[in-house]
Amino acid sequence: MAGSSRRKGAVRKPGTKKGPTLGSGGQRRRGLEGKGPTPPAEMRPGHPAQKRAAAAAAKAKKVGKVAGKGGRKHGDSDGPETVFGRNPVVECLRAGVPATALHVAQATNADERIAEAVRLAADAGIAILEVPKSDLDRMASGALHQGIGLTVPPFEYAHPDELLETARASDRPPLIVALDGVTDPRNLGAVVRSAAAFGAHGVLLPQRRSAGMTAVAWRTSAGAAARIPVARATNLTRTLREYATAGLMLAGLDADGDLTVDEFHLSTDPLVIVVGSEGRGLSRLVRETCDLTVSIPMIGPVESLNASVAAGVLLAEVARRRR
Repeated sequence: MAGSSRRKGAVRKPGTKKGPTLGSGGQRRRGLEGKGPTPPAEMRPGHPAQKRAAAAAAKAKKVGKVAGKGGRKHGDSDGPETVFGRNPVVECLRAGVPATALHVAQATNADERIAEAVRLAADAGIAILEVPKSDLDRMASGALHQGIGLTVPPFEYAHPDELLETARASDRPPLIVALDGVTDPRNLGAVVRSAAAFGAHGVLLPQRRSAGMTAVAWRTSAGAAARIPVARATNLTRTLREYATAGLMLAGLDADGDLTVDEFHLSTDPLVIVVGSEGRGLSRLVRETCDLTVSIPMIGPVESLNASVAAGVLLAEVARRRR
């Protein structure tokens, strides 16, 4: 009989005797400790999702190290941003938004926008990755992505002191634009574009309760964000007071201003133009910090202007007087 130790020539190895043995607990079922729920794919060693997550983390760490070598005194950076949708991606690439990767889903029905996005990315030296549609679904968190996504690295902000240094190194009187609670990235981008067009030395943002330099803001600025420094202040009021101590006059845009744009003869002096938010305008502390407030007279029935439009009007008047 197979397995029988009584078979002729059979030799049982020591320790292989069946049945209860001393110290083994017999053949009773041993208690097993549960290992808990199955970990997510990103945490399973060797899983493709875990490898992708590790590669993304290593890349983000490398980007952070490179950004730290820029020589800035202080930098505030948000996380990487991914723009989804065929039209938004093409618009970002046309505007020269800095990007690290273009993700295109496999088996996507390509049209002229996909073709243009791939061509623009290739011309700009941006990595083009063909990925499974499930990866884009995960990246977009269920939002509509149309089979394409553009990854934009965190914007590197300047330190507020750098704006003063840039202004003093110029042959023109300092001109800085400060935004007090502007939360629409399109308004922010438009202000950056106007500031660059009319000779400002930089744009100052508060760190909280304000739009940041996202891909939308960069796109609206039409690439002007690459030509003018944008700084973030931990405390806007304190930074404005430091600018005032350095000799700059603080002029806030307000519908009930102390004087109108036509009467603003001090625009040739070192100046900070402070623009309030889209709804409530200047906050109380910022208004009290300003040396004066300026209004824009209007003939029509409109009560107020968009924040970016108002900033452009005042910047254009300052540039005209300085010429």
